[in-house]
Amino acid sequence: MLNNVLAAFAYLVFKGLGFLPLSFLQVLGKALGILGSVLPGKYRVRARQNLRLAYPDATPAMERAAMVELLQMFLELPYLWSSSNAGRLDKIVKCDHWALIDDALAQGRGVILISPHIGSFEMLGPFYTQRHKATVIFKEPRMRWLKIFIDWIRLSPDLKLVPANQTGVKGLVRTLMKGHTIGFLPDQVPALGDGVYAPFFGKDAYTITLVQRMQTIRNSPIFTVGLERLPDGQGYYFHVVPMAEPLSEVPELAAAQMNAALEQMIRKMPMQYLWGYNRYKVPK
Repeated sequence: MLNNVLAAFAYLVFKGLGFLPLSFLQVLGKALGILGSVLPGKYRVRARQNLRLAYPDATPAMERAAMVELLQMFLELPYLWSSSNAGRLDKIVKCDHWALIDDALAQGRGVILISPHIGSFEMLGPFYTQRHKATVIFKEPRMRWLKIFIDWIRLSPDLKLVPANQTGVKGLVRTLMKGHTIGFLPDQVPALGDGVYAPFFGKDAYTITLVQRMQTIRNSPIFTVGLERLPDGQGYYFHVVPMAEPLSEVPELAAAQMNAALEQMIRKMPMQYLWGYNRYKVPK
């Protein structure tokens, strides 16, 4: 009962913020980001460490910019996830490479999308499924009320979310067999036994092997994608980068290939990456 009440309260607040202009929410996010950049916290410390690992010459200004982008990402979600604004997504998101994905899907082998936690990554599913069906694997939140809230706010008819377990894997397989799209955020740290260590910005990170296993089912093409937030409220740009060759059959080499592709996407918009994510943690 309490979980439903908390979820309902969060839902009402979220829906209310969704009526505000996107530009206002991004300005509010910017202000909160500037404030957050000077407050102490584990996230800020880890973000600085990870940013300087990738960019040894990173400046405090870059650290502030990354925090601003983070808060803008959170504050824009009520607008972007609002059903009343769904019809506006095509008007605020630019993409010059839809033909790459359209042609790949036409081959009937399905498509695999991978993206780092970058830009407006939470909008990738809703935006993509306005054009193609997709199944995305995600880690279910530990808090029950948050899971209920996500089920209410994020699901759409052509976007299916499956848990990171055997049931979810079966859902991914079924999706590929139908020739549709599956999606991953492969910079998440998998459970022990579900990954291998591979370099990520020069430091070994425990990396998921499921993407490689999925590709072997139908030799599905892989695309690295990212939804970049354009400056000054100009909207977003959907990046689509095809992987040059299939992932190696050797899990460690495949993980290194995938991490290199993620790095390439991150370097397109480095300040929009979630540097504070604990990418190098040791899995349980």
